[in-house]
Amino acid sequence: MQKSEKLSLLLVLALTLSLGLAPSVWAQPMGKGQGHGPGMMNLTPEQAGKIFDLQEKFHANTADVRKQMMVKHAELAALRKAEKPDQNAIQAKQKELNTLRDQMKEKMTAFQSEAKQIAPDFEMGRGHGFGMAPGPDMGKGPGSGPPPHHAR
Repeated sequence: MQKSEKLSLLLVLALTLSLGLAPSVWAQPMGKGQGHGPGMMNLTPEQAGKIFDLQEKFHANTADVRKQMMVKHAELAALRKAEKPDQNAIQAKQKELNTLRDQMKEKMTAFQSEAKQIAPDFEMGRGHGFGMAPGPDMGKGPGSGPPPHHAR
């Protein structure tokens, strides 16, 4: 196995492990851990239940796109680490990744719209990137990743 293949495999394993551990963070009570800012504290019990259901639906509906993004990131990393990186292949893979990121942003916008219908004062907070593979948009506030998720 070449060094670049080993690194790619290690990257995929590390990302898989991190996604596997993420539910333990989300399983914390509201107000603890990442993703539960002031907007979550101002919800009625009915609103909180509806927002939770909406988050579950969002998470399920974006699973395939998030998986594809993780794979594309690993493929892009492998292309960049090649002995002689092919810039055209790298740019093509980056475009594929950007298309997937745009799909996630569209889904996030729809989620935010639905959440606002449930609770007009609902705010997700800043810096959420749960579920998306790392990228330049991570941690830049609403729209940069799936909604905060508090139970699995």
